[in-house]
Amino acid sequence: MKNTGNRQLHIVAFATPYPANYGGVIEVFYKLRALSREGVLIHLHAFTYNNHPPAKALESYCETVTYYRRKTGLKAALSLRPYIVKSRENKRLLQNLLKDDYPILFEGLHSCGFIGHPKLKNRVKVFRECNIEHHYYYNLAKASKSIFDKVYYLTESFRLKLFQRKVRYAHSILGISQKDTNYLHGKFPHNKVIHLPAFHENEELLVSEGTGNYALYHGNMSVAENYLAAQYLIKKVFADLSTPLVIAGKNPPEHLKALASKYPHITIEDTPDDTTMNRLISEAQVHILITFQATGLKLKLLNTLFRGRHILVNPQMVAGTLAEPLCEIGHSEKELQQKVQQLMKTPFDSTSLHKRNILLQKHYSNQHNAQKLVQWVFDNY
Repeated sequence: MKNTGNRQLHIVAFATPYPANYGGVIEVFYKLRALSREGVLIHLHAFTYNNHPPAKALESYCETVTYYRRKTGLKAALSLRPYIVKSRENKRLLQNLLKDDYPILFEGLHSCGFIGHPKLKNRVKVFRECNIEHHYYYNLAKASKSIFDKVYYLTESFRLKLFQRKVRYAHSILGISQKDTNYLHGKFPHNKVIHLPAFHENEELLVSEGTGNYALYHGNMSVAENYLAAQYLIKKVFADLSTPLVIAGKNPPEHLKALASKYPHITIEDTPDDTTMNRLISEAQVHILITFQATGLKLKLLNTLFRGRHILVNPQMVAGTLAEPLCEIGHSEKELQQKVQQLMKTPFDSTSLHKRNILLQKHYSNQHNAQKLVQWVFDNY
């Protein structure tokens, strides 16, 4: 699409957003694509480490792409600033941002090392919140079994809570969920705080009507939050049911495999490829998604809404989101069990499909949300 009014925008991303294969970078990548389609000329600044190669795919959506190596190691870890911020403070980034006066979109607190810099005082700056980070790290500390990890996560949580004050230098703050937006309103009453739902890979509804014969839980099983959720489902919900449960995800730990093996109706799909995962999502009758952290918006919930049949969640999974009317909610283990059994017998019909399509297009259309973002950024420019 042609650029309208020479709209140019710096986007500072916390990582290289390609391949788009986990939550945070998925949101950034599909935002790039949607903004590009709206005619915005994007100057992307992306942090990289572990010799991550340049991503040629990004050049299709960006006017320029500049990479910066993260400064990992002890020096960054010993700073008073959060490690995730300090390791991304690169003087070359500041120099590049100062070459013009285009607005700047900071993706996540990780990328905000220069948001309050005096030389950027008069620039239009937008902060995109992807998590209330100090809450997230505190919950990681609670979930971790390692003393070393607990100390690191608690220290980082404290530093992130202090650093969060820098967000006041943004002209606009974009919350990823309604709950987070309400929190940010309270913390920054003098800033413009707006709810902007997550960008995602889905262009249309791909849900199959009818009935499947298993329940599905999926996620990255190398993440503590996810394998603890899977463990909870096995022990507390499905152990006493006969309903088949499939747990699918990347790198499930051995103790989770051993636990599942005790139950003939529970199977684990270890690191399925995209084709297999999409088939599992499409053919499942019930998607059971739970979390013990009511932070941000879980992109796997959004993807499942576009691709899967019945969705059963605990309250934390939909807290502060706009997706609650499209999900069944179980407030206890017993209620989750009852709703699994009920939904396994309930075909997903055209009425349910129509209701879901209306809400998703209203709140989670990448095109509409990109148009809103363009307006919010360039109205101030």
